Amino acid sequence: MPRRSASPALDDRIARLRDLARAEPHLDGVLLYGSWTLGEADAHSDIEAYLYVRDEHVETFDAPAFLRRLAPLELAYTNMYGVLAVVFDDLMRGEFHVTAAGPGIDEVPTWEGSVHLPRPEAAVLLDRTGRLTRAARRLATFRPPEPVTTAQRLTDELANWTLMLAHVLNRGETARAHALLHTVIAPQQLQLCRLLRGSTTHWLTPSRALEQDLPASDYDRYIATTGAAREPGLRTAARESWRWSRELGALAADRWALRLPVGLHDRISGLLETDG
Repeated sequence: MPRRSASPALDDRIARLRDLARAEPHLDGVLLYGSWTLGEADAHSDIEAYLYVRDEHVETFDAPAFLRRLAPLELAYTNMYGVLAVVFDDLMRGEFHVTAAGPGIDEVPTWEGSVHLPRPEAAVLLDRTGRLTRAARRLATFRPPEPVTTAQRLTDELANWTLMLAHVLNRGETARAHALLHTVIAPQQLQLCRLLRGSTTHWLTPSRALEQDLPASDYDRYIATTGAAREPGLRTAARESWRWSRELGALAADRWALRLPVGLHDRISGLLETDG
């Protein structure tokens, strides 16, 4: 089992989910993922799992009704990603992928490099055939992203999206520019920073545990790239963001012999220096 989390409520809920799943004949497997499986759960963590339903019952399986047996629900709906999102009565969140067992379990090994289950037997709450446990074991070893192609992609992405940011700012769409800077550019910037620092454990959510994972100087640079959705502070944040992107890109180019379109980068800097 993973080390006991700092959330007894979550531990208890997972134990009850295991018991309910074993008693539910329409389920072939249940696989946890997320902070609990990594030993990082705390009182603010949610519960995240795949519910693998027998193929012939997947269209009729009432997942919200099943989860109400776990704990009363305040909210249950299918989110924008097709995932059943719930809120339990104690305000614990949950995300449950409800999928057919046949193709769903076959897909698990393809997650190598993006999902890490250091103790797969603990993450598997139900496995009636043994297939899910065998598949989950493929995810036991953390595989960091391949650095050269990943760094090249990220430096290219940062140039492309920062160019868009400059155009949007100069058009006067401040709210759109704010969203672009914080939801598109920042995560890729943090991934490039993590790649350079050798801190890729939280790769898929690069802001997670940022304060602990990266040096204080990187956190300070990140803070400088944030700002309210109003001029001129947002433009200052955009300029700081691009300066940091260029510095990280230069480090990556030196380390991995990347190609950088320096002329384009200079022109993007020029657009950010204008005032619409």
